[in-house]
Amino acid sequence: MKYAIETFGLSKQYGDFTAVDALNMKIKEKSIFGFLGPNGAGKTTTIKMLTCLIQPTNGTARVAGYDVRENPNEVRKK
Repeated sequence: MKYAIETFGLSKQYGDFTAVDALNMKIKEKSIFGFLGPNGAGKTTTIKMLTCLIQPTNGTARVAGYDVRENPNEVRKK
């Protein structure tokens, strides 16, 4: 099965504050996904990591099969 987005232990910390804590998810290709949650839940931070605007503190993610750390230019193209 192909996934448009996969995250593996994706985390982001700002000092002592944890914005995203070990997120694991898989979103299938050609599907619609809603990213919902209360203020401060880490939605924007997660999107910024998936679009390579900020680097994860721990873990990684794949977008269209490309690793956000190793292939940020390919991720941005997709």
